[in-house]
Amino acid sequence: MAASIEGLLAEISDIEDPIEELQSLKTALLSIPLSTLKDTLSGQRFNVIFSLLHSNEREQVELCVEILERILLALSPVSLAQNYRVELQEGLTHPNETVKVLAVTQIGRMVAHPDAATEILNNHDILGAVINCIGEENMAVAKQAIKSLSKLSHSKPGLDMLFQSDLLKVMKDVMATSDVVRYRIYELVVEISSVSPISLGYCAKSGFISQLIGELTGGDVLIRATAIEMVTTLAQSQHGRQYLAQQGIMDKFSNMIKGAETDPFSSLYLPGLVKFFGNLAIMDSPQQVCETYPAFQNKVFEMALDPDAAMIGVALDTLGLLGTTVEGKQVLQKAGEKFKAVLTRMSQLACAGATELRVRSLDAISQLLTLQPEEQTEDLLALTESWFHLLSNQPMDMIRNISTQPFPELHCGALQIFTAIATQLWGQKLMISTPSFMEFVLDRSMGLTKDAKDAKFELVGSLVGSSTAADVLGSQYYIRLKTYLREGPYYVTAVATVATERAE
Repeated sequence: MAASIEGLLAEISDIEDPIEELQSLKTALLSIPLSTLKDTLSGQRFNVIFSLLHSNEREQVELCVEILERILLALSPVSLAQNYRVELQEGLTHPNETVKVLAVTQIGRMVAHPDAATEILNNHDILGAVINCIGEENMAVAKQAIKSLSKLSHSKPGLDMLFQSDLLKVMKDVMATSDVVRYRIYELVVEISSVSPISLGYCAKSGFISQLIGELTGGDVLIRATAIEMVTTLAQSQHGRQYLAQQGIMDKFSNMIKGAETDPFSSLYLPGLVKFFGNLAIMDSPQQVCETYPAFQNKVFEMALDPDAAMIGVALDTLGLLGTTVEGKQVLQKAGEKFKAVLTRMSQLACAGATELRVRSLDAISQLLTLQPEEQTEDLLALTESWFHLLSNQPMDMIRNISTQPFPELHCGALQIFTAIATQLWGQKLMISTPSFMEFVLDRSMGLTKDAKDAKFELVGSLVGSSTAADVLGSQYYIRLKTYLREGPYYVTAVATVATERAE
């Protein structure tokens, strides 16, 4: 095969219209496993393929890109840096976006490799060209440039090069291109800042983060909303949260929530603020966040009762997120009547809202009702049971009715709620005392999609895995559930086939 690839390369360099030969080369390369391709390519040079990129024929250029993607992936980053650095640098300014993406991706591989990175870090022009790619109109090129440059943050020489050389000015110049490009630079800075306290220090010292924080109170509401999103990403890391707390961002956000009532445009940025505190609560402490910033919890309850679907959706997701932890459940329970009103609203939405809100309501309810076996204290079991009965006068029938409607996502959402209560003693007692419920669980004819079958299988698995299920449900049902589990989610009985054969 090595000989045939060599022959194909020789043929390509000798003809004016090489598309047919490029197709043959592509087919030959794809037939070789990537693991053995490296040996096959050893010692061969592919400058002829790079030279064919200088063409106005789009088909030819894109074939060359596909071939080079395969070839370069088989070569080590060090080999790329030593042999194809110049060609890849030229690719960064190529008029075709697929060539740019190829070049930026391969440079990303090099800067992530300690030995290859040295070659690139000594070349300001390459890195400057990659930074300029962030300003490209084509989003794929810009995204790949951000991804490749963020890899520089994993080493001190990379950080020094990006923030303590003339490349910092290149970044600031590119940033001035437009609002869209400015936010791409922020995206890069936030990604780099998230890696470590050291990388955050470089970004803070460069002035980018204080500039981002300044956007939070700008006059343009859409820009403000995007800035909140960026800051939320920065808060994903512990050192990022500490930095934001030192800068007073949490208090600033809390005050923005309080002031939202008098701002006619607040609906554009309020969801972002609520998501910020929701994520903060899960990563730190729901109780601490809700007690320190009561405006957040009050706003979530308010949004859940709001007629605006966008507000309701964010509230549902946030309530579900808070409900994933025991501490979050306890915080919600402490809210008393306020939370009861919200739970009733969630139940109404699950039964009769727009489909998307029904799905999000069911998902949030299942998260609120879930208790891991080790969390099942008497108090917490009483809490989830009381919440379940707040959903309806007949909550088992209500959820089962939702599961029989002809929408797979509603069917699965309802089954998720049954799965949540299936490990809890009170849930199992309800299941066995609800007429025909166990037949419903064991019935394979309902929910014919893969997701529905998987959801039912998960419910059965939760029942079988519970230490109390055999006693509560009785041996007859328990044995049938174990058989269902053993047969797997996609088992089909042969009853229909036998009946047909008899009829014939």
